[in-house]
Amino acid sequence: MNTAAMYTTGVMGQSHAHESAKAQVLGAAPYLDDLAELRGTLYAAPILSTVAHGTLHGLDCTDALAMPGVHGVVLAADIPGDPILAAFGHDEPIFALDKVWHVGQVMGLVVADSVMAARRAARKVKADITPLPAVLDTATAIAQQSFVLPPVHVRRGDADAGLARAPHRLQGTLEVGGQEHFYLEGQIAYVIPQEQNQWLVHSSTQHPGEVQEWVAHALGIGAHAVTVQCRRMGGGFGGKETQAGHLAVWAALAARKFGCPIKLRLDRDDDFMVTGKRHPFSYEWDVGFDDQGQITGLKLQMAAHCGFSADLSGPVADRAIFHADNAYFLSDVSITSYRCKLNTQSHTAFRGFGGPQGVIVIETIMGDIARMLGLDALAVRQRNYYDADVQSGRATTHYQMVVEDNILRPITQKLELSAHYQQRLAAISAWNAENSILQRGIALTPVKFGISFTATLFNQAGALVHVYTDGTVQVNHGGTEMGQGLNTKVAQIVADELGVPLAQVQVTASDTSKVPNASATAASSGTDLNGRAAQYAAQKVRSNLAAFVAGLDHCGAGAVGFSGGKIHSPNGSRDFKAVVKEAYANRIQLWSDGFYRTPKIHYDKTTLTGRPFYYFAYGVACTEVAIDTLTGESKVLAIDVLYDAGKSINPAIDIGQVEGGFVQGMGWLTTEQLVWNDKGVLTTHAPSTYKIPATGDIPAHFQVQLYQEPNREDNVGGSKAVGEPPFMLAISVYEALRHAIASARDQQGKTGVVQLQAPATAEHVLQALLH
Repeated sequence: MNTAAMYTTGVMGQSHAHESAKAQVLGAAPYLDDLAELRGTLYAAPILSTVAHGTLHGLDCTDALAMPGVHGVVLAADIPGDPILAAFGHDEPIFALDKVWHVGQVMGLVVADSVMAARRAARKVKADITPLPAVLDTATAIAQQSFVLPPVHVRRGDADAGLARAPHRLQGTLEVGGQEHFYLEGQIAYVIPQEQNQWLVHSSTQHPGEVQEWVAHALGIGAHAVTVQCRRMGGGFGGKETQAGHLAVWAALAARKFGCPIKLRLDRDDDFMVTGKRHPFSYEWDVGFDDQGQITGLKLQMAAHCGFSADLSGPVADRAIFHADNAYFLSDVSITSYRCKLNTQSHTAFRGFGGPQGVIVIETIMGDIARMLGLDALAVRQRNYYDADVQSGRATTHYQMVVEDNILRPITQKLELSAHYQQRLAAISAWNAENSILQRGIALTPVKFGISFTATLFNQAGALVHVYTDGTVQVNHGGTEMGQGLNTKVAQIVADELGVPLAQVQVTASDTSKVPNASATAASSGTDLNGRAAQYAAQKVRSNLAAFVAGLDHCGAGAVGFSGGKIHSPNGSRDFKAVVKEAYANRIQLWSDGFYRTPKIHYDKTTLTGRPFYYFAYGVACTEVAIDTLTGESKVLAIDVLYDAGKSINPAIDIGQVEGGFVQGMGWLTTEQLVWNDKGVLTTHAPSTYKIPATGDIPAHFQVQLYQEPNREDNVGGSKAVGEPPFMLAISVYEALRHAIASARDQQGKTGVVQLQAPATAEHVLQALLH
C-alpha cells in the first residue's frame, strides 16, 4: 500500500477566504500609494498633447518652470537609452518625438514638490504643434491602408461555395465599443535610486518582468540593475499588462535626472486620456444557413480599432479570430482581420483579450439566423454546436484544433432545466403579448474559451518554496495578485503538497529578483502556471523530507505521507515542525525552485493553425431583461450561470470571479460607452460621463453554480481557469435585449433582424426599435 496516498489535508477544493480579505476590509492592506515615501521624494505629472495628430516643433516650459515647487521637466532629450519603448512592435516613443499621435499622448513630465504642483504646472506647458489629418474610424483606416500590423486571413473549406449552396443567406454589420478598465487603483509607479546605478521600482503591474525590461532599456542599463516589486494591485483587468510599464519608465527617467525617488500617479481623467482600452471592433459578414439554422458558409470581416501603436493588438486580434467560432462548428469559413491604426490611445489587453470581440459577433449571427427563420435562438445555437464525438468531422475548429473536452451539450441542458428556460420563454411571450410599453426578453448563450497565452513563449512559470526551521512556509512566484485570489490558491496548493494548515503558508510580493523572466499574469493562466510551478517546488522539498523520514524509519519514501501538520510513515507520525528542525540539523535542503511549461500547445503564427490552447473552459448563462420602449431604458431582471471551473481549488473565489466577470461584461454591453469626438478627444473621460455597473444594476436573482467535472487535461488540482471566460457569458444580456426589441418590433409590424449597436445604451435601444 502507498501510505502517502492515504493522507490529504483537503485545503484544496475548500472555500477559504482571500488571503488579504481581512486586511483589505480593515484598510491594512497597503497599495503602492500607501507605501511610506522616502525623504526627498518628488512627484511627476505628464504633459499631454491636446492634438490628435500633428507635427511637434517643441515645448515651451517657461510658465511651468516658474511655478512654485517645480524642480524641472523631463523630455525626450533626457532619455539615455532607446527613446522607443521596448515593446514587441518597437513603434511607440517613450515621449512624443517629432509628432504627436493622439490627444493625451505624453510629451514629457513636470517634476515638483507635490502632486498637485506638478499637475498644475504640466497644464502650463505650451506645445507648438502643426495639426495633421487624423484617422478616427476603421472605415477610413482600411481605405487608407492605415494599419499597425498587416491584415490576417484565416480560411477553412470554401466559404463562397458554402454560401452559394445555402437555402438562406444573410448579410450584417455590427459596431461594438471599447471599454475602460476603471480599476480602483489607477496607474502608478514609485522609483527609488539604489547604489551603483541600480533601481528599485514599485509598480502596480501585471507583468513585473516586462517593466524591468522596459526600464532597463530606457535607462540604457542591464536588466540585472533593475528590481521590480508588486505586492498587490487594486485591479488590473489587462490594463496593467503592458501599460503599467509606461509609468515606470517615465518615473525612472525622472528619478535618474533628479537623483531622487520619484512617484508618478495618474489622476482618473489623465488615466482615461493616456491609457488604452478594450479594442472597439467593426464587423461585416455574409452567412448562409439551412432551414434549421445550421451554418453552411460564413465570410467575416473584423476590423480592430487599435489606436496609434501595436501594443498587444496583434495577439488580441488573433484571439478574436480564434474565438469567432465560440461554441459552433464552421465548416466553410473565411475570416479577414484588420488591425487599424487610428489617432487615439493605443488599445491594450482587457479581460478576455479579444475573445469577447470574437464571441459577440458569432452570437449576434446566431440570433439573426433564429429571427429570420422564426426559430428559438437556443435551438439554433445547439444545432450548430461542436460534436462531442471527435470522429464526427464536426469537432475541429477553423484553426485546426480538435475540441477534445467538449461538454457543451450537457452543461447547456443542465442550465436549460435548472433555469426553467422553456417555461420562462413561454411566460415572456405571453407577457409581451399583453404589454406594449414594457417588453421582456430572454437568452441562453454558451461560451467555449481557450486557455493559454496565444503567444506560446509566455506559457511558462517559476516559483520558490522556502520551509523555515519553525515549520512555516514562504512561497514566491512570478504571478501578481490583483484581487483575483491567485496567492490564496497558490498557498492552498502548497499547503496540500506539504500537508500543513493553510495558515502556515505565506505568499510574498512579486519580485523580479526572486523569480526572473516571469510571464504576465493574464490569459486566465495565473493559477495554471504559477500554481503548478509552486506545486513542483513544494514537491521537491516534500521529497527531501520524505527521503529523510524514510531513512529514519527504514521504509520506502513512497510510504511517507503528509497531512494535518504531520508526516506519517508505517512506523508512526511525526510533527511537521519537528521533522523540519531535525532535517535542518542533518543538512537537508528545505527550499527549492519549481518550473512549469504548458504541454501540448503549438501553432503556426503565419497561418494561425495548430493547438494554441491547452484546454477549453465552458459555461452557459441564461439572462432575462426588460426594456421600456418609450425611453429605451433597460433592466436586467434575472441571471442564471453554470460555469465549468473543473475541480475548483477554491469555490468561493471562483464564484466571485464568475460574478465579477459577468457584471463587467454586462457593463461593456449596456452602459460603458466610450465616445471620441471629431477632434479625437475622448469626451467620456471621468465617472461623470462614463457609467460602470453599480449595485442597483444587479438583479436580486443572480444564481451562479459550478459545473462539477474535473479538467480532462492534467492541470493543477484538476481545475480550470476562471478569470476571463465568465466575462463572455454576459453576451446573454445583449442577446436578451435583442429578443425584447424583436418582440416590440413584431408588435409594430417591423420585420428583419435587430440592429443593436453595443453598448446597448438607452439611445441605442431606441435606435434599434425604430430602425
